[in-house]
Amino acid sequence: MDFAAVTRCVGRFYVSPAFGESRNLKLSLSDSRSLKFHGKSQRRLSFFRPIMATDESVSALPGETQQINGNIVWHNCPITKSDRQELIKQKGCVIWITGLSGSGKSSLACAVSRALYNRGKLTYILDGDNVRHGLNSDLSFKAEDRAENIRRVGEVSKLFADAGIICIASLISPYRKERASCRALLPQGDFIEVFMDVPLHVCEARDPKGLYKRARAGKIKGFTGIDDPYEPPLDCEVRIYFSDHTLFTSFFESLAYYYALQIVIQNNRDENSSSSISEMAEIVVSYLDQNGYLKPS
Repeated sequence: MDFAAVTRCVGRFYVSPAFGESRNLKLSLSDSRSLKFHGKSQRRLSFFRPIMATDESVSALPGETQQINGNIVWHNCPITKSDRQELIKQKGCVIWITGLSGSGKSSLACAVSRALYNRGKLTYILDGDNVRHGLNSDLSFKAEDRAENIRRVGEVSKLFADAGIICIASLISPYRKERASCRALLPQGDFIEVFMDVPLHVCEARDPKGLYKRARAGKIKGFTGIDDPYEPPLDCEVRIYFSDHTLFTSFFESLAYYYALQIVIQNNRDENSSSSISEMAEIVVSYLDQNGYLKPS
């Protein structure tokens, strides 16, 4: 026998590593929390640390892993993205909402999430501020850290989409290069860019967090729209834009043809009214519905 699979149940933990030649290994239970192997690979394996086999004869069944680089491999599991999508009756994708600070990105993200929740669809929001409380708490607002912030959110949103979840990422994400890199992580069509095209003077007049005031006073350096540029999307799937006293929305299907849908929504400056943001959310939901994301693949 060229290899042996060691499978044991210990307490509430289940371990099933694949090891090399069985004659090199002798298994003994030392306690209910760890296993000890004697032979070429002598190592105490705790269930609270990753279990790794270092024996040169370690092998895996064909099709289980894919070599990527050196010791890094991708392990394939029998449950696929299609299986997960069928389970929750929807298709995973990423809705990437971009725009200046104060353009309404977070409000739209929450409204889209609520609209989809009302339809029985599973979503998760990755908000630009929220992720800096944990995942990206180690990053500053320097250019290189902002790029890393977007890269991490792009990778996490990809995982959510692979799980079959509709992930809503809401970030300023000012540079086309970083947004394009996030788009490239997903299959064609699964990255839906929503551009909140609201002019700087409107965002600055709103200034809900007082950030523009601080930036104008020189208290914030590298603030998008003030002393750092914002590069608007050139070919987004959904655009919501402000013109004079009217807020227009339209969307384009990126693969083949243009849907002649253009809805005019009167801008309502009453902060207590949610009609405008709700209608904007419905535009995004309509795009998802038209492109089959609200049904299993």
